[in-house]
Amino acid sequence: MTTETYRDAWGIPHLRAAGARELAHAQGRVTALDRAWQLEVERHRSEGTSAAFLGARALPWDVFARRARLDDTARRCFTALERRDPETADWVRAYVDGVNEGLPEGARRAPEFTRTGLTPTPWQPWTPLGIWLATHILFAGFPAKLWREEAIRHLGPEAVGLFATDGPGTAGSNGWLLAGDRTVSGLPLLAGDPHRFIEAPGVYQQIRLSCPEFDVVGLAVPGVPGIAHFGHTGTVAWSITNAMADYQDLYRERLRRTGAGVEALGPDGTWHRARRHTETVRIAGEDPLEIEVIETDRGPVIAGGPEGLESTEPRRAANGGAKAKVADDTPRAAEGEAGSALALRYPPRVTEDLGFSTLLPLLRARRVEDVDHAFDTWAEPVNVVQAADTEGATLHRVAGRVPVRPEANRTRLVPAWRPGHDWHGWHEMPRADLTDGIAVMANQRGPATPLGTEFAPSHRAARIRTLLDERRTWSADALPAIHMDTHLASAAPLLDHLAELDDLTPQAARLRDRLLAWNRRMDADSADAATYAAVRGAVVRHLAAHPAFAALTEAPAYPEVLLPWLALVPRIGFALEHLLSAEELYGVDRPAAVRAAVEEVAAGAPAGPWGGTHRLAPWRALPDESYDEPGLSGDHDCVLCTSAVPGLTDLAARGPAARYVWDLARREDSRWVVPFGASGVPGSPHHRDQLPLWLRGELVPVVTDWDRLEKETDDRPARP
Repeated sequence: MTTETYRDAWGIPHLRAAGARELAHAQGRVTALDRAWQLEVERHRSEGTSAAFLGARALPWDVFARRARLDDTARRCFTALERRDPETADWVRAYVDGVNEGLPEGARRAPEFTRTGLTPTPWQPWTPLGIWLATHILFAGFPAKLWREEAIRHLGPEAVGLFATDGPGTAGSNGWLLAGDRTVSGLPLLAGDPHRFIEAPGVYQQIRLSCPEFDVVGLAVPGVPGIAHFGHTGTVAWSITNAMADYQDLYRERLRRTGAGVEALGPDGTWHRARRHTETVRIAGEDPLEIEVIETDRGPVIAGGPEGLESTEPRRAANGGAKAKVADDTPRAAEGEAGSALALRYPPRVTEDLGFSTLLPLLRARRVEDVDHAFDTWAEPVNVVQAADTEGATLHRVAGRVPVRPEANRTRLVPAWRPGHDWHGWHEMPRADLTDGIAVMANQRGPATPLGTEFAPSHRAARIRTLLDERRTWSADALPAIHMDTHLASAAPLLDHLAELDDLTPQAARLRDRLLAWNRRMDADSADAATYAAVRGAVVRHLAAHPAFAALTEAPAYPEVLLPWLALVPRIGFALEHLLSAEELYGVDRPAAVRAAVEEVAAGAPAGPWGGTHRLAPWRALPDESYDEPGLSGDHDCVLCTSAVPGLTDLAARGPAARYVWDLARREDSRWVVPFGASGVPGSPHHRDQLPLWLRGELVPVVTDWDRLEKETDDRPARP
């Protein structure tokens, strides 16, 4: 049998082959043809080599990736996979072979290679594991522990609860499951939308994988074989949301330099040799940077070193680039003196397992029990899984690997030199039932509560549940409307403060009255939504300027990629409803701050609607000024979660990276959409053809009839 490639009207690839291995090769090849530039960017990011062609702005990530040992961890995990699960390892190799076969042609199609002078180089067998790890290393939000450390130090322990919310840098999702007694067909429905940083090309790839063993449609991660997060086999479907679990620890390390290298003070009170070497990071247009990579018995050192925290952070030269060598004005510690550093402990580095043994069983799943069993081997990241099958069975559980350790590890930094902070096995993953035939997860407290510290506010989950309860039964074609709901429940505390204001200027009083009559919907064409956002932003800035928070305006000398978690304005913006509702807030006169904000906005109210400033701002490896991105409805706490950063920007860098509805009665009645299109090649007819639908909340039909697909002419003999 040849390996066949078909396309639907939206350019989505449908692949057919003789077996799973041949299909993996075809998936790798078609992904390289459609998204060569994206694949190479992600590969270089996983290896910490992206600054070599993207320049100095990519340097902070490269340094972090090197220090966190992402590529080395991927190598170790693949070596362990070959030993534990040779079939999956061989399947991953087949995918990599397909990528390597397709990359040269894919690179010729993508103008970014010419623009940067980048030449594709062969992938290694562990490259997909490296891409997976680099994509998810920040998912558990371990940098939030740096924020909590600073907040506790300057404000006290109660600050942890006040500022606890789904803040900057985290990734969430909406997902809901309807049992058969809540659907028109009598069989379950799954729907939702993963919220991630919006990237161009998109972080999810619509694809169909078919061979005699299985026939699966779903959303793949480019660079990784199979369909991990959202899939439908025809008889069973699954989806995930971020569980918001805490499974990574940060240790304060005491390091000292000796004649033989670097040593770290252990919990037994003695000094132990740390693994240490240097690496060179190349930077386009600038001199290379030499960095020191250190790993203690806890994990890789991601900040600081024997000379202290500031000594290892790359400094900028006068031209904005990085100096060729690590240098600063901090006095160097003499031999034998201890410096301050932070080590990151994360499960795949400890277990040499990323959970890839889940991927093939998922493709082969026929019933919910198969999906359940497959996710027993899941590792990274920790997710809430929902699944349903054509027999009416449902599943609602947490999957992943969370270490058992003291509560302090989950909340803040812990000292490596003191006993009592070790890991002792793994938590059993919790399960949950449906309530009246419905399960809703939107990163709120739920089955994963025992595993986490900070969760999203309950607004999105409560709103989805309210909407679902408005009718007894649902059909697949009715569910996309829920994706687009723009009601903003988190506006209540600020509006309550507005209602209590008096002695306002006439102009400010009129503005207040407008907002009190507002329907609390963040619609793109709403002038009231724009005015509310302007007042909210002004309140955030006034609060952030209060002397009570002055000590939090200057972040410590941590790596640049971690600083978004320590930025005061976003922290206040995302926690605003808590801060406005608290009984007391460090002596801050909140009514005065709200009054000042209203008067400020009344004097210069927004001239246009919310969508005038709340615009899509996707991440691109290469900035491209040719796209004027559209205005958006929604906001951070809406079901339509298009996240602005109150007080900082109305632009939305995060939002639904895909939408889906999986119908278990008829898979062909399922539907999906991504923000841009199936192709990552600028100028392709399928580069941005789904964007208008994504904006309107429409979804593309899932095509399962091969006769309705267009067969490409480049069929190839199946690979052995």
